[in-house]
This record gives sequence, C-alpha cells and structure tokens, in this order.
Amino acid sequence: MINIKTDSRKIKPGDTFVALRGIDGDGHNYIETAIKNGATKIIAEEGAYSVETIIVPDSREYLLELLSNQYKEYLDEMTFIGITGTNGKTTTAYLIYQACNLLDRKCAYIGTIGFYMDCKICNLANTSPDICDLYDMIMDCYESGYKTIVLEASSQGLAYNRLATLTFDYAIFTNLTPEHLDYHKSMHNYALAKQKLFKQLKKDGVSIVNIDDPYYSYYINNNTITYGFNSGDYRVTDYQLNLNGIDFVINYKYHVKLNILGKYNIYNALVTFIVLQKLAFSDDKIIRAIGKLKPPDGRMDIISYRSNSIIIDYAHTPDAMENVIDTIKEIQHRHLYIIFGCTGNRDRLKRPIMMNIALNNADYVIVTSDDLHYEPFGHIVNDMQKGITKTNYEIIQDRKLAIEKGISLLKEQDIILILGKGHEEALIIGNKKIPFKDHKVVLDILNYNYTMEM
Repeated sequence: MINIKTDSRKIKPGDTFVALRGIDGDGHNYIETAIKNGATKIIAEEGAYSVETIIVPDSREYLLELLSNQYKEYLDEMTFIGITGTNGKTTTAYLIYQACNLLDRKCAYIGTIGFYMDCKICNLANTSPDICDLYDMIMDCYESGYKTIVLEASSQGLAYNRLATLTFDYAIFTNLTPEHLDYHKSMHNYALAKQKLFKQLKKDGVSIVNIDDPYYSYYINNNTITYGFNSGDYRVTDYQLNLNGIDFVINYKYHVKLNILGKYNIYNALVTFIVLQKLAFSDDKIIRAIGKLKPPDGRMDIISYRSNSIIIDYAHTPDAMENVIDTIKEIQHRHLYIIFGCTGNRDRLKRPIMMNIALNNADYVIVTSDDLHYEPFGHIVNDMQKGITKTNYEIIQDRKLAIEKGISLLKEQDIILILGKGHEEALIIGNKKIPFKDHKVVLDILNYNYTMEM
C-alpha cells in the first residue's frame, strides 16, 4: 500500500508526496522539503525533480482517484455518518459517538474537538482534516475494530474536497446561519457548499434534515427523514427545561431525558435518536443511552463558584450566542456578565451583531481577544462598536485579565458567560499558538482567590 502525504512536514522515507493547491498555500512550494524529508515519488502539476515524478493536469483529482482505488475495499465495510450545518455539528456528532459506544457499537468521532475512538486520540488542525490525515485516521479505526465513524463536515472542508471519495450512510443537516461569508460570499453559496455532503450519500443512504431551518430544501432528496419542532417525520411534541437538563417527547410517543442544558440541544438529541433507530437499536435502549450522554468539552461547561456559575461555551456566531443566552434565561440568576471577542481575519459583518446581542442581554460585557490571526485587536473592536449606543461594557484585550475582572464582579447567584473558545487550547496570534484554555484559566484564578481568602 502506497503511503501518501500532502503535508511535506509529515513525510517519512519512502512516502509519496502529492502537491496540492489549497486555501492557505501551494504544495508545489514544498516539494523540495518533501524530498529532503524522504519522499521518493512526487505527484505534481508542473516541474522536474530529483526523484520519480508524475506530472498530472490536476493533482487533487489524481489524489482522489488514488485514494479511492487504494481504500475502497475497507471503506465498503464501514458505516459513515456525516454531519453539516453552522451550529450543532460538534454536539450532535459527539452525542451519536457516545451513544453508539454505550450501546456496544464501536464508533469513532472526527471533528472540531479532535479524533476519538474509546478516548481522545489527538487534536485536529481543522474540523474536516487534510484528506490524507483523514484516511490515516479511518484506517486506524478500521484496524482497531471501529467500523462506524461520525464525522463533522465543514463547508470549507467540503468545498476543498477533504471528504471526497467517502460515501455516507447518513448525511445530517442541523441548521444554516450567517458564518464564513467572507469565504462563501452569500448564504446561497454557503448552502451549496454544505449540499456536497448529501451528494456523497450511498445509493441507499439516508439524509436527515432539520425542517425548521429555512434552508432545509437544499438537502431534501428521495430518501429523507425530517425532524423539528413545527413539523417533520420526527417532531418534538412536548418539552420541559429544568436546571438539570431537558425532558422532551417525540411524536407523542417517546419520552426522552437529556442531562444537558439548552433547548437547542433537543435538536441534537433528536438527531441522535433518529440515527440510533436507523441503526436498529431498540427504543428502550436508545432512551436509556440518551439519558447517560454528556456534552462535549467546552459546550455549556459549568464551573460553580460560591452561589455563582461560570459557564464556558464555544458559541462564536450570533445564532449560537442567542441560543446560549436563551438557555441562561431559564436559570434563576441576579446578574449576567458576558466575556467574548471576535476572530480576526474572518467574517466582519457578524461583529456588531454579536456585540448588540451581548449588550442587549447582559448586565455588563467585557470585550476581549479571541484568535486574532493577523488582524489588530483594535481593528476588530472598531468593527464590533459600529452603531453601538449602549455603554454597559469595557474592553480588556488580555483574555486572562478579562476573565479575572469578570470573576471579580460576581456577588451572589450571578452568571458569567465566557464565549468563543470553548474546548480550544490556544490563542492564535499571527503564526503563533499561545497555550490558553478558558476552563483551566478560570480554575487557576479561583484557586488564587481561594488561597488569598484563607
């Protein structure tokens, strides 16, 4: 079997390097590095090199055909569940992954929070990883007996064919709200990018579509199951929210308990229920398994501090922010504080929208840094402040100092929302990744406070 790589840094002696043109660069610029690292064969669209070289019209198409031929017999034995949408991908995928394993069906997860089999194997650079890395993970799963894999499918990953050659047993659409429009330019283009997942269904594959979402029609085909609150093949006919989670009813028949906060998580649990039914588990077993599920890292992660709650969440879009805030409104509290920032070199239009949402719902907001990439913090904040008339906020660029200030405001039965980073373990500034995880920073600050008070 040929060992194929598209990242010159990962080349080992004897590997084949395929030079791809992509979002952030051109693999042809790294061919000499690949050869230096031991590549003995180059696939490229131009040039002449010191090792065996094949020049092709389209190196990406060549790679896809090569991978398809090499791995087809293994992929045919596996079940692939793909999930796309703006919000809810990670939680839905992680719930399905957990539930399958609770029901003794060995299932792996590949997505935003990493690569998991029986436990977390590693972090990933992208929600939808490089296609060669993806195939390496799939083969690790196959050889370890994990023949069901649930994958998150990002719009850019689909647009750049990182999931190409895979065919899916189930393709799931969660929702579509404005995001990545700096790349896609319009919601129509964004919807079409995600539609690619549904064109990769197997002949008997099933699409599972949120019919409450205005963009649902992009994802309907001849074998579609719909779900939602308002209508659908699987409809939520009743629900109750409480401090411990959610109780809800499907089609007046199935009574389900989910020990995770947030009305929006009913959608995620509903999809999990549908997939498990399609995988032929009994209703009783499904309901018991869902009752044992936990949220993924960095999603509604609650840290108690005296009578207060510090909640860390990945919400980084207007829709996700509103969903989290709506959940908090169901929890009794005195004051709500929000700490968040906006990502650099990304969709600028959502910045003032998110600022308005925070200011209109919180008693006080602290604006801080998120991943700046190559954009100055002041430039991001200027965008966030456009059209703003409220003054219930301050700006603290240092994220740790911002969290310290937020915690210092807590009195009794108050809540802080720390949004945007969730599970992430670093702040990206330029080409540097600075270790930083909100949960760890909060615990460090609280320990310091406890020590000072003793």
